[in-house]
Amino acid sequence: MKRLLRNLGMLLCVLAMSLLSFGFKKEEFSILNFKNYNREFESTDMGLGLLSSSKTYEDYSLLNIVNSAQYQYIHNHCTVDETGLLVDEEGFVGVAMGHAFGAIGSRYYVVLDTGNVIPVVKVDAKSKKHVPNGISSGPRSSVIEFVIDVAKANSYFGKGVNGLISSGNFNNHECFKGRIVAIEKVGDTRLEEGVIYEDKIINNVEGVQLEQDGFVDVKGGY
Repeated sequence: MKRLLRNLGMLLCVLAMSLLSFGFKKEEFSILNFKNYNREFESTDMGLGLLSSSKTYEDYSLLNIVNSAQYQYIHNHCTVDETGLLVDEEGFVGVAMGHAFGAIGSRYYVVLDTGNVIPVVKVDAKSKKHVPNGISSGPRSSVIEFVIDVAKANSYFGKGVNGLISSGNFNNHECFKGRIVAIEKVGDTRLEEGVIYEDKIINNVEGVQLEQDGFVDVKGGY
């Protein structure tokens, strides 16, 4: 009897810890801000060229192996926002990506042909079987796959004609619509907001080169 009670107690402790680990703190975040997003960190274009506009999704509750890098990153760094997206401490949105995009926790700027920039963080790894080249399974296939809370996302975005959230493609939503024209690897160096960066701009007027100062006022974030 004592052994049974001890085992039951241990089970209740494990369940309690599991419930706590799934608890996300509520933070203010709006996908509408993607239209006004400016890069906050130095970044390098990976030189991948034009990529698909397709943007699929997966349910984060399926990533339930507690000691995995995916689970640890999600539950230590991410919050579920009102739309069902996973967002880390600095506004990067959780996605699944292939092995070409490095380890869990790697961050990227996804640049769309609309000019919008979506900041993403790799929180799950697509299998080599499904993404043999490490990027996508084909020219029309998804490169980024949003990792979401399906129940919340279904309530916010609604089901499409096939019964899936946004018909299974977040590209159908105005905030994510657009073909990917570049993916930039985000570095650790933060751009200083408000700092004036000076450069030389060369203008050619009637065959004569004239130099003038060019100024860029950097304002990162949303």
